[in-house]
Amino acid sequence: MVMQVLLPGSVCSACLESYSIFPNKRVMSVFPDLHLHYAQACRDLSQPENPFVARVLQEADKNGEISTKGMTLKLAGNNHLAPVPRVTDDDIAALVPVLYQAAFVTGKVFPCGNSSLRYLNLMFNDIGTSGAELIAEALHSNQSLVHLRMTGNKIGNQGGMFFASMLRINSTLEKLDLGDCDLGLHCLISTSIALTQNKSLKAINLNRPLLSSQQEETTVHVAWMLRINSSLVELHLGKHGMKNFGVERLCEALYGNSSLRYLDLSCNSITYDGVKSLGELLKRNKTLRILDLSANRIEDNGAIYLSEALATRNMTLHGLSVVSNNITDEGLVALAHAMQANTTLTHIYIWGNKIGTNASVAFWELIEMGRLEQGCTDVVPYEVDGEVFLAELSHGLDKHRYWAPRSATVEAGAANASLGILPVSEFL
Repeated sequence: MVMQVLLPGSVCSACLESYSIFPNKRVMSVFPDLHLHYAQACRDLSQPENPFVARVLQEADKNGEISTKGMTLKLAGNNHLAPVPRVTDDDIAALVPVLYQAAFVTGKVFPCGNSSLRYLNLMFNDIGTSGAELIAEALHSNQSLVHLRMTGNKIGNQGGMFFASMLRINSTLEKLDLGDCDLGLHCLISTSIALTQNKSLKAINLNRPLLSSQQEETTVHVAWMLRINSSLVELHLGKHGMKNFGVERLCEALYGNSSLRYLDLSCNSITYDGVKSLGELLKRNKTLRILDLSANRIEDNGAIYLSEALATRNMTLHGLSVVSNNITDEGLVALAHAMQANTTLTHIYIWGNKIGTNASVAFWELIEMGRLEQGCTDVVPYEVDGEVFLAELSHGLDKHRYWAPRSATVEAGAANASLGILPVSEFL
């Protein structure tokens, strides 16, 4: 039996080392030997019962259930509901053994080089280059971890190089999040090269690297990788400084790609000329399910290019985001009309544009006739003195990618619709 464990905070090295032995109180009650390990760990810490270990076990007892899916560790450092100390490079030295061992098989612990750990969330901690090296080296031989989130740790270009090297060797990892990690040019190129050989990774987040060049070398290498890679399903390239040239290279590569389903190009410098290439791609591509163009500048012409492709040729896209793209009523109405002709597109996000009366009425009609469900868009219509307006909803493709809401008023399925449209990993 294996356990699912939710850890909302951070840990010290000694606590992590002892925690890797016993993830749940229920296990200790069933297998007395584990209780001996716990008692020994407490003696090593020179106290009758370590407070952090007790809290971890309490959380596990409250949130974790015995499961066949594997053990999950959530050590995110950005929990705004309960401020926690952040994991550092020193703590990673103690965490690495969790990746190597602690496999629970029929109630016994075996240091077998493989663990029950399936999902590890280390986002927004204080892990640097040395911590990244330790984790990447552990993943050279690990055969269980399928989802790793390193988001927001400033591992830099060198730290990213360790992960690029790991991707040449590891054949188990399916989802890797390196967004906001200060990756550099050489790291992104090495990662692209590694993904021409890696056959297991299904999703990767490379958002917001630190790039000094304006030549879009990284986008060219990613495009080259997409010509060869046949396993990648989800790709995030937000905040890459990507321009129309880079988008054209990606589109050329995707004509022959039959695996990519989710393409995130948010927060770049794409204009309507670049969207013209995307429109042509949508007419021919039969695999893409989600396209995120949030925070670019496609304007009305770009929206019209997309609407023409969606209304006439594309019948595979399920989710489209054009949030904050300087689109006026002309382009938004064209997209609304495209939805009436296209029965496949179910999710569309438009907030942050120049929404006028015509666009408000067009999307109100879509919602009223049932063509667009309220949980599948980020606007809701309301009426004042006989005139229709649109208000914002806290919905989106990945609205809560980096944080959890303070209240439960927003359903996860509406706030993170991409998980419903295209669930790449069950460990979230």
